[in-house]
Amino acid sequence: MTDYDPRTATGIPTEPVGSLPRPAKLQAAYADYDAGKITREQLENAQDEAVRDSISKFEATGSPIISDGEQRVSSFATYPVTDTLAGTGLADHLSAEGGQYFAIFADGHPRQLPRLTGGPFRYKTYAADNLRKSIGYATKPMKQAVIAPSMILLLYPLKDPVRGYSREQFEDDIVAECEKDIRQAFDAGAARVSIDFTEGRLATRDDPRNPWTQAGLLQHFVELNNRVLARFTPAERTKIGIHTCPGGDRDSVHSADVPYANLLPEMFKMNAGYFLIQLASERDKDPVYRMIGECLRDDADGIAQMAYIGVINPLNPRVESPEEVRDALVHAANFIPKERLGATDDCGFSPFSIDEKPNHGSPDYAREIAFQKIHNRVEGATMAAEKLGVG
Repeated sequence: MTDYDPRTATGIPTEPVGSLPRPAKLQAAYADYDAGKITREQLENAQDEAVRDSISKFEATGSPIISDGEQRVSSFATYPVTDTLAGTGLADHLSAEGGQYFAIFADGHPRQLPRLTGGPFRYKTYAADNLRKSIGYATKPMKQAVIAPSMILLLYPLKDPVRGYSREQFEDDIVAECEKDIRQAFDAGAARVSIDFTEGRLATRDDPRNPWTQAGLLQHFVELNNRVLARFTPAERTKIGIHTCPGGDRDSVHSADVPYANLLPEMFKMNAGYFLIQLASERDKDPVYRMIGECLRDDADGIAQMAYIGVINPLNPRVESPEEVRDALVHAANFIPKERLGATDDCGFSPFSIDEKPNHGSPDYAREIAFQKIHNRVEGATMAAEKLGVG
C-alpha cells in the first residue's frame, strides 16, 4: 500500500473517479478485435498506447493522484468477467445470453450483464492485472477503481436458482473475490481504491422495464459490501472509498430522477473511509449537502468518514472554471465540516469502453475536455482550501 497524504498538494483532498474517454482509435481496435480482424496482442498494444497518453496528460493536469483512465478494461462493471463489451473472452460459468439489464438509461439505451450458469464464480481479470501494466508509466500516485460485489450480484438470475450453485454460495465467492481485487490493487501500488456503487441509487428507481430495481435490494447491497469492508483494518479502510452516481454512458444517466434521500442514509452505513458523490449535475444541491453532513459518521467501525463531492459534470462539454469549483466547495462547507470535505468528478468520464460521447461530438474531443476539467478541479480545490483555511 503506497503512502499517500491526500491533503499535501491541495489542502482539500481531490481525486478522480477513474475512467477517461477511450480514443476513437482504441474504440475501433475493440470493435476490430470483436470482429476477429486483429489479434489480442494488437488490441493490447492499442490499449497500452492509450494508457501512456492518458497518464502523461493526467499528470500534466497537476492532479496529485491519477488513474490510467481504465483504457484496458471493457467497463467499470465487467472488467472481471469479459475482455470486451460484446462478450469476447467471457469468463467461465457465464453466458452472454439472457443476462439482466444493469441499467436502462434516460436516452433509452440499455447495458446488459452476462448471466451466471454455474459455479464456482471467479474473476478472470483483477483490477491489479491492469494496474501493474500501467503504474510503471506514472510518476505520481495512482488510484484504482474496483467493482462492488453488489454489482456482481446481478449476474445471478433474479428469480431462478442456478442449478448446483446457491445464491448464498455465490455471495460468499463474490465477497472473497472483491476482497482479493482490493488487496491485489494495494499490493500492486495503488494509493487509494474506490468501489463503484452506481447500482445503489438505481436500486430504488423501481423501473418496470428492469425487474431487479423492483426487488428492494439496497439494504442487501449495503450488507454485502460491508462484508467486504469488514475484512480490512480501520487504517486500510481510510484508503477505501465508495463511489455513487446516477450513471454516465453516452452522455446519459440512469437514475438522476431518484431522490438522494432514498440512498444516502443507507449508503453511509457502509464502513468505508470516504465517499465520492455525484453533485455537480444535481439540480437541488443544498438538501443533499445537508443530508451528507448529517449522515457522515464520526465512527464507522473505527474511522471518521470523508465526503468528496462532485464539482465536475463529465456529461457536459462545458468546462467548469476553477472559481466555480472553489465556490461550490466553499458553499458545501456550510453543511459538511471542511475537514471532512473533498472534491471529485460526478462520475468516470466514460465508464464503458465503447462510448460515442454524443454531447461532445466525439470521444477524442471528450478526452481533451476531460483533462481541462480535471485541471480546473485541482486548481479550484486548492483555491477553496486557501479560502477555508484547510491544509
